[in-house]
Amino acid sequence: MPPTASFDVTTGVDLQEVDNAINQASKEVAQRYDFKGAKIEIEFKRAEGLIALLADNDMRMRALFDVVQSKLIKRGVPVKNLDIGEVKPAGGDTLRREIKLKQALDGETAKKVAAAIKDQKFKKVQASIQGDQVRVSAPSRDELQAVITFLRTQDVGVELQFGNYR
Repeated sequence: MPPTASFDVTTGVDLQEVDNAINQASKEVAQRYDFKGAKIEIEFKRAEGLIALLADNDMRMRALFDVVQSKLIKRGVPVKNLDIGEVKPAGGDTLRREIKLKQALDGETAKKVAAAIKDQKFKKVQASIQGDQVRVSAPSRDELQAVITFLRTQDVGVELQFGNYR
């Protein structure tokens, strides 16, 4: 029996790149004229995978979010992996917005990926959900390459990463 080849489908963001983007955004905000004298705060909570934005009015909140988002894009952080929260009032006439970073495939997204592979009817390809990743296996590496190509065209709500290819 021929050995089976496999790879894992996961998602995530490079937290160091997020940290670098937040530092760049903080520097830009400190230098911009439209933010002078305003109550602005950008906080990156690495342990929780969370970016917290604080601004004193809605216009500045939108401008602050645009700055942060543009810096994340420049640093190569996939914007699809940002779970952007609503703008909520905080204490002292300020607004708060939390942006969560998706570090793993949730159950629903993993099911979408596995179902998309099964619906495509690849020959002898099996997809199994293992925790926060999907393991795809097949006897032929060519079939696995076809699955990767197919998954790159699909929109499942997050940026997919392919690893552990053997």
